Amino acid sequence: MIDNYTVLATFPYSTEAQITKSKLENEGVSVLLLDEKTVDSDPLISQAIGGVKLLVANADFEKALQIYNDIRPYEVDSEGNAIACPSCQSNHILIAPLERKNLFYMLFPFFEKTKYICNDCKTIF
Repeated sequence: MIDNYTVLATFPYSTEAQITKSKLENEGVSVLLLDEKTVDSDPLISQAIGGVKLLVANADFEKALQIYNDIRPYEVDSEGNAIACPSCQSNHILIAPLERKNLFYMLFPFFEKTKYICNDCKTIF
């Protein structure tokens, strides 16, 4: 049964996953939560197991992705203003996944400058 589902997003806590699940179900998307009870019983292991996984039916994936991109929280600057993409001017900005190749930043990750990625055009800046 789980082979017919794809992970749409992961969340550190089940409450965030439940809100998104409710919205998707309201739009007619078939949704499952994985590891929800495990994280609820011991929230400290959430990061170790990869958090609560929100799975959607493969047939509904594109619809679910569009809905999720409309409701998901995007990054803001230190003053609370939306960050704009330098390429397409979109405000759908996320923190880019890190690929630390420098030993210094592996040992001291807090010195590394945050990189952002545009969720629309995929520009990293």
